[in-house]
Amino acid sequence: MHRCQSTGSSPRGVHTHSCGLFIDISPLGGLDALVCVQRLRDLPDLVFLDSAMRHPVLGRYSFVAADPFSRFVVRNGCSTWNGEIQDEHPLATLQKLLNRYRQPTLAGLPPFQGGAAGFVSYDFRHLLEELTPATATLPCPDVVLPFYDVVLAFDHATREGWLISTGWPEQDPEQRARRAAVRAEWFLERLHRPESQGGRYTLASSWVSNFSADEYAEAVRQVIAYILAGDIFQANIAQRFIAETADSFDPLAFYERLRTTNPATFAAFLQFKEIAIASSSPERFVKVERGRVETRPIKGTAPRSSDPLRDRDLADALLGSEKDRAENLMIVDLLRNDLSRVCRPHSVRTPWLCELESYAAVHHLVSVVEGELKPGLTAVDLLAASFPGGSITGAPKIRAMEIITEIEQEARQVYCGSIGYFGFDGTADTNIAIRTVMLNGRTAVFQAGGGITALSDPRSEYEETLAKAQRIFAAFQE
Repeated sequence: MHRCQSTGSSPRGVHTHSCGLFIDISPLGGLDALVCVQRLRDLPDLVFLDSAMRHPVLGRYSFVAADPFSRFVVRNGCSTWNGEIQDEHPLATLQKLLNRYRQPTLAGLPPFQGGAAGFVSYDFRHLLEELTPATATLPCPDVVLPFYDVVLAFDHATREGWLISTGWPEQDPEQRARRAAVRAEWFLERLHRPESQGGRYTLASSWVSNFSADEYAEAVRQVIAYILAGDIFQANIAQRFIAETADSFDPLAFYERLRTTNPATFAAFLQFKEIAIASSSPERFVKVERGRVETRPIKGTAPRSSDPLRDRDLADALLGSEKDRAENLMIVDLLRNDLSRVCRPHSVRTPWLCELESYAAVHHLVSVVEGELKPGLTAVDLLAASFPGGSITGAPKIRAMEIITEIEQEARQVYCGSIGYFGFDGTADTNIAIRTVMLNGRTAVFQAGGGITALSDPRSEYEETLAKAQRIFAAFQE
């Protein structure tokens, strides 16, 4: 692979190099990430990876991409590339395709500089382990990862924005450079168009759950029985809420409301032909940058209060909770084991353990597990070793997933899967798709759950799911 070298820049902030070009769009007044989404919303496969909750590290960058040059899709265990069936295991195919467009990292720019972005559903687990599938009542692919040659990248710390145009899928250097320039100008022209007015996000029915309060309490007791019998240490059980949307429902308008009502560091909006997804997730699944790996499991939750003193008491009680701390530590051990499968010996460590993070509706206990990938391994290998995230399954993971299917009796689909990107330079950053709404036709569906341990109180666990769901319910109220 030829090295990426700068070949000059212009007063407009256009920087050209052998890997394409990048343009400083900071001087274009008012052109923030959300405005770009609004102006590109008519393009296919719109992706908005959104740091709706600003944070100097976790919520520093946002990315917008649309109009991909190719699509990687997995459905019913079969992968396709631009509609053509691929013979290899889907992850082998994904890695081969990412390798085809391999490029170095451009220093000084936000980390996603072109690559695959989209979602991997929770049910992709069937292609990693021998597990009984759950019943799916709505159509949803296992994976949708379009490949993007153009990315709009925003650094909220420096207030800079960049249009990065790679020129892929052209392989010839001259043709690639020409395509990069043409694509950049095409996107710039669209970014100068006025954004369209948002629509309505009205529901046409009330929400219906697959659990009543009593049924959820019984599910908790079932999990506790499995724990006392020695099957597992914990399992995450969720209830599923479904409602019908009005004919005029606008998914992007809803997401704009959601990101205001429940801002999160790992939020996302995806508008694919198959489904739309609006996520306000606070949880990172896995990040890979220069061979370094990070995962940030959330286990332990308490509701927030509008009374500052009461809110502080709730946070302190969470920090002192034996049950929540034990729940977190069990998942940290599971993730240390997952990362050890692909990381250098003795590189896996836990720099943060049961630290408090606070969001609009809830407080969480968050830990951090880090490691260094073994030579020759990639973010795709990490995905294979650790998916789905242990924080939303339980421990041991495989038996916990079997129990989840038995009790929930519904495919989770996007919920508890992962949304994010896999860069052509080997970087990756993905969330755990919690606080996430799937919009399929005229159906809106989302789930809210919690980790069940031997110390769980059935009524408290049910109330915790409602605390996690309340801001999503609120977002649907115009």
